Amino acid sequence: MIKTLHPPVRALILDMDGVLWRGDQPIGDLPRIFEAFKAQGLRVALATNNATRTADQYCQKLKGFGVAFDAERIVTSAEATAYFLHEQFPQGGPVFLVGEEGLRHALAQYGFYPVEDDRVIAVVAGLDRQLTYDKLRKATLLIRQGVPFVGTNPDRTYPSPEGLVPGAGTVLAALEAASDVKPVIVGKPFPTLFRVALERLNATPAETLVVGDRLDTDILGGQQAGMRTALVLSGVSTFEEAKRWSPPPDLIAPTLAHLIGLETE
Repeated sequence: MIKTLHPPVRALILDMDGVLWRGDQPIGDLPRIFEAFKAQGLRVALATNNATRTADQYCQKLKGFGVAFDAERIVTSAEATAYFLHEQFPQGGPVFLVGEEGLRHALAQYGFYPVEDDRVIAVVAGLDRQLTYDKLRKATLLIRQGVPFVGTNPDRTYPSPEGLVPGAGTVLAALEAASDVKPVIVGKPFPTLFRVALERLNATPAETLVVGDRLDTDILGGQQAGMRTALVLSGVSTFEEAKRWSPPPDLIAPTLAHLIGLETE
């Protein structure tokens, strides 16, 4: 299907959850899919709103599926958030963290570190599967005192083998409800994550295709960044929702394998 697009696609920005896998289950024959990318001369970056894992951890997950991949080509919303904060606070500093190891690690790369007191320069929030009421209470009080509120991504859910489960957007919604302050959100559909991915691909928007399973993040973000888009139906958004989306994605396919011509049924 990609071959039908003109001008030709030379680079791909792929989402992961719902595109490459659901939980610990791969979607299709991933080694064969990545060999096809290579054979077709496609440069590939992986860009995910999931901020719970590091790029190295994602490499290990891919290795478990039989795929060797360069960590430098993996961009998480945690990395994009750290990049964004570095632009605002080049010196780094203390933050109040609602999140997991992936976010903690990315922030540390730019000199940001979590503390539990009031001297923070930002409240940074993402998916936190160990979330407690006390953590929500502390974050709310800081935001109400005027501390900047930054969120990794707006995804209210993400796909798992059991179905859709709460995502970072659910945590952000709780903090917004309690503080009456909307967060500055860094991940898809906002531009920072896509900008970082394009830099690492050394690619232009015109030659790059964004592939994702969510209309409101992957497709919207790719469209706003001036890239062509492809929706795969292996994750969150449905074909019926895609037909109502305006403008529609450039391509719609059941899976990534169908998109690149490995599957036809």
